[in-house]
Amino acid sequence: KGISSVAGGNFAQEVNNRFMIRRGRLKFTYEGNVSKATFQIDATEKGVYIKDAYLSFTERYVHAISLTAGIFDRPFGYEISYSSSLRESPERSRVVQTLFPGDRDLGAKITLNPTRTNFKFLFLDAGVFNGNGINLETDSYKDFIGHLYATKIAKNKKLEWGLGVSYYYGGFAAEKDSVYSIDNINGVDVFTPQEGIKGDRMKREYIGFDAQASWKWYLGDIKLFGEFIFGTQPGTSKTSFSPAVSSINYASLDYTYSRKFNGYYFYFIQDILKTHFQVVLKYDVYDPNTKVKKNEIGKVEPNSNPTNATDLKYSTLGIGVNYQWDKNLRFMAYYDLVKNETSTSLTGYNKDLKDNVFTLRVQYKF
Repeated sequence: KGISSVAGGNFAQEVNNRFMIRRGRLKFTYEGNVSKATFQIDATEKGVYIKDAYLSFTERYVHAISLTAGIFDRPFGYEISYSSSLRESPERSRVVQTLFPGDRDLGAKITLNPTRTNFKFLFLDAGVFNGNGINLETDSYKDFIGHLYATKIAKNKKLEWGLGVSYYYGGFAAEKDSVYSIDNINGVDVFTPQEGIKGDRMKREYIGFDAQASWKWYLGDIKLFGEFIFGTQPGTSKTSFSPAVSSINYASLDYTYSRKFNGYYFYFIQDILKTHFQVVLKYDVYDPNTKVKKNEIGKVEPNSNPTNATDLKYSTLGIGVNYQWDKNLRFMAYYDLVKNETSTSLTGYNKDLKDNVFTLRVQYKF
């Protein structure tokens, strides 16, 4: 009861099962010849929120350059922009949810796609964003996001592939005089403070590689895709999530803690012959602090702050079955087997937590 989870959000205190309207999306789109306007809301039992509100313009001569501005998906990697109405698992991977909570941000991007050349399979998204999701920005720092990718369909129309590389650079202003980073004292990795940094940018830097492939064959279509991300993530002692609130409110919760991280996910999706059934396997890993492992986490040294549960590595194996009733209605049964890194130095984490989650979902799209 009350377990933390990325499978639709943390469970409320004393609760281990729930009914949810996970997504209640209503989207309006108008498309002209060289322009597009989109507005989308998400209405659930938790409230009504804006998901998208953006304009897009394409130059009218060679249709190779587009400008998008407003609230929209951050152009990093593959899973963020992969629509929730199409995705074969209930939620995005832990690493993507941690780095990009809410998926969207306020900003502007340029998209380059030389449609009338031999390189029409190449795309480049590059943009500048507030960096704190769609909430109020409270410092002058802006974040850069870029994604260069290629997609191509084989001549036989049976094989389709894609490759991409992403880069993120940004951060928020430090609201306190110290930032904590990993240091080794007497053979123990602990957090030690760096003084006099108030107002400096707390660096967020990610590098990502993504790949996709799909193949049509007689046993049913197969789809594979995955992504690997690594870099530097500023958080607090209690969380490694990126701020989804104003930077001042986020930083004021605690001192800033800077960590080196990595994470990845991999999907295998198999349609079952000509039936409406589909089998899904997904594996994702997120290591918020690559400098410490297992029983090292939680060890104490004088004049420093120890690592804690925020620094534990998580891996999740997802197993699911989808049934497409018709073109609008889909049923999903999915089980997440979640494994956390254990440490004898941390109270309550000397064994795996009971945080596996079963999801039964009905989705209607029209």
